[in-house]
Amino acid sequence: MKPLLGGKGANLAEMTNLGIPVPPGFTITTEVCRYYYTNKKYPAKLRADLAGALKKLEKATGKRFGGAGNPLLVSVRSGAAVSMPGMMDTILNLGLTGKTVEGMVGLTQNPRFVWDAYRRLIQMYGNVVDGIEHEKFEHILDEVKKSRGVKEDTRLEAEDWQKVVAGYKKLYRNEKGRSFPDKAEEQLDGAIRAVFGSWMNNRAVTYRKLNKLDETKIFGTAVNVQSMVFGNMGDDSGTGVAFTRNPSTGEASYYGEYLMNAQGEDVVAGIRTPKHLDALKEDNETAYRQLVKIFGRLEKHFRDMQDVEFTIENGKLFILQARNGKRTAAAAVKIAVDLVAEKMISEKEALLRVEANSINQLLHPMLDSKRRNEFKIIAKGLPASPGAVSGEVVFSAEEAVEAKEENRKVILVRTETSPEDIAGMNAAGGILTARGGMTSHAAVVARGMGKCCVAGCEGMAVAERGGYFVANGTKVSRGEVVTLDGSTGEVFLGEVPSVEPSLSGDFARLMKWADKIRKLGVRTNADTPKDAQAARDLGAEGIGLCRTEHMFFEEDRIFAVRQMILSNNLEQRQKALEKIFPMQKDDFRELFKVMKDLPVKIRLLDPPLHEFLPKEEKDFAALAAEMNLSLEEVKRKAEELFEFNPMMGHRGCRLGITFPEIYQMQVRAIIQAACELKKENKMTVEPEIMIPLVGMVSELKQLKDLLIPVIEETMRQQKVTVKYEIGTMIEIPRAAVTADKIAAEADFFSFGTNDLTQMTFGFSRDDAAKFIKDYLDKKTLGDDPFQTVDQEGVGELMKWAVEKGRQGNKHLHIGICGEHGGDPATVKFCHNIGLNYVSCSPYRVPIARLAAAQAVIENDF
Repeated sequence: MKPLLGGKGANLAEMTNLGIPVPPGFTITTEVCRYYYTNKKYPAKLRADLAGALKKLEKATGKRFGGAGNPLLVSVRSGAAVSMPGMMDTILNLGLTGKTVEGMVGLTQNPRFVWDAYRRLIQMYGNVVDGIEHEKFEHILDEVKKSRGVKEDTRLEAEDWQKVVAGYKKLYRNEKGRSFPDKAEEQLDGAIRAVFGSWMNNRAVTYRKLNKLDETKIFGTAVNVQSMVFGNMGDDSGTGVAFTRNPSTGEASYYGEYLMNAQGEDVVAGIRTPKHLDALKEDNETAYRQLVKIFGRLEKHFRDMQDVEFTIENGKLFILQARNGKRTAAAAVKIAVDLVAEKMISEKEALLRVEANSINQLLHPMLDSKRRNEFKIIAKGLPASPGAVSGEVVFSAEEAVEAKEENRKVILVRTETSPEDIAGMNAAGGILTARGGMTSHAAVVARGMGKCCVAGCEGMAVAERGGYFVANGTKVSRGEVVTLDGSTGEVFLGEVPSVEPSLSGDFARLMKWADKIRKLGVRTNADTPKDAQAARDLGAEGIGLCRTEHMFFEEDRIFAVRQMILSNNLEQRQKALEKIFPMQKDDFRELFKVMKDLPVKIRLLDPPLHEFLPKEEKDFAALAAEMNLSLEEVKRKAEELFEFNPMMGHRGCRLGITFPEIYQMQVRAIIQAACELKKENKMTVEPEIMIPLVGMVSELKQLKDLLIPVIEETMRQQKVTVKYEIGTMIEIPRAAVTADKIAAEADFFSFGTNDLTQMTFGFSRDDAAKFIKDYLDKKTLGDDPFQTVDQEGVGELMKWAVEKGRQGNKHLHIGICGEHGGDPATVKFCHNIGLNYVSCSPYRVPIARLAAAQAVIENDF
């Protein structure tokens, strides 16, 4: 019933059927909300239906709405199909008027309570319905408290609350040019309209956007009109919020707070310090025991941890709301595993209870939630790579490397990073950039390294030579300490304490269930033994992408790489390559050792050559001296390599065709490393050689014809045979369209979705961050296509390539190695179109494992 009644309304109905003490009321359905936003008016019969529902409520309570003798007061609350805590509006104490206030005073013999309730109504109604600033009401209340010489609301008497009410009514009249509504029906009508209207307030819209809630499926809120019960009628009354399990840790212990002589908003407003739930044993033992019993019934019925709102009126307990409680990732894992042990849910249900993306929180250091509010947020960017890290600010890769040697933790701050910064990125504790998106160089490399990264900080200007950056008016100089939260994109001034994650047995158990169910393999994108080991520890089943260019940037080989690029002839180039060969071979040996018995897919050199060239004058001079060339000649050759659009220029397989000796050296290094390990350690190594950026079958065939003889010759020399495969990346639309032809020459396909996305959309992934936000805000795009695969466009090309590829080669093995490989929605899409595996950065491997299992379960349902 949630799509119709909203989560709150459906649960109130359920609890009523269970015999749980719920104040009577009725629900106006989400259909009315949809009707209003579609037709810009309410249904004609709404008023009559509302009058009928009120009559039934009056009969159930024995009270009359707007009546003087025994007045019925109601609350009006929102309730969407999906829980959106605090995002939409609520109004309490509706029905209090000049006439009913006197009736309530006579009925309760408690004028203080009645006038307090009346001032709350005026304040909430004035703010929610008529938009009067909350602070203006608070100013009046503060003046009355000041005149009485008290600090707490509970110290005010009935006469004081009458003064507050008079001040509130005057404020309302001055702000709106009319008196506060003195008819109960008028109040109810305004409140219902305001709650429906709150569906589109900024908070609610932002919440749905951040949580990627599909409005086409859950559009609209219901409105719940419920008879009031009062926690502020005296010392035997109270109100509170509780969880049936700890929402932070998942421990099976009750967790909550309450206040005596208070209404609901007092508990969360911070005006008074609430008591821990356990103290209710002393304040009202009967209510406490009844509440605990209800907790058990609710958990068993809803089969999940519950968030419960309750009120005690004159010693009697009422439950105002119960819903599945929000929880941390750690708590979600523990609760899911515990509920299986308690035989409340199945293993499959447990896997669906944990949001795949949320387990990012478990795999990286996190900021101490108790301390983070003590520090100033100076900037906010994209949460490019999760984790939390503090360090001194540095502005160059060289500074970062020096700092690491001195055991200092630093944050590398750049306008944007380049491949040449790789050593500094590796040395830094975290990376902060002013430009770039979620798939920018900084983001991609940081995720692969497991480094915390915040990218694309708007309002941040980096003066790298000046040694400072300015973010939203705050200047931060070299050596000052900042803290990055890679899970939220926030940048703090100073060192915010962090806490290390602990992957408990519950996490391992959940992952074991996922692995038992999933059909999709999960590999990792890793270029170093450290990354490969981290991924293997997290459950990776091989390497789906090793980017060999990252190896080229290591300090001990970049010089030889530059010599190779700037060589005048083949002889010079081969001489430089011979220097690089043993380094590459050793890289592959170490990688193969870590991934023993697991497949390793190695992409041959992909980026344009100019990315490897120096930028500093001193580096050009050193290179000229080593190559026995003039500085001018070296610079001229570097200029010749300049490209206007390098991402679509001389890169990928085009390098292999024009400079075949580069790919020949790399393939020889791969095969010799595999042969040596097989001889020495009897290891099973099956390298998968991946040729990038193929758009035509002729490119793949020419390169195979070039490389296979080198492979065969290397095995002959080593007197060892190893099994190998040669395949390609599908990252050009033409390759997808002609996949059947390319598949005839390929052992495997691997979708490079970063390039496939930018070439299909015509978006530059390095520049798109400038306008993608507007596209998302204006709903031109539903999701950032560089974070989640665009299933309508890019996804159709992928489906086409899978279908045609397997027509051309029925044994074709197909995976994905773009950054999308760790996105849960993309993982599920890959399962649905029949891929064999996904590959992602090491710290997203568990996310992919869980998402792959969820894909199977969701399809079964």
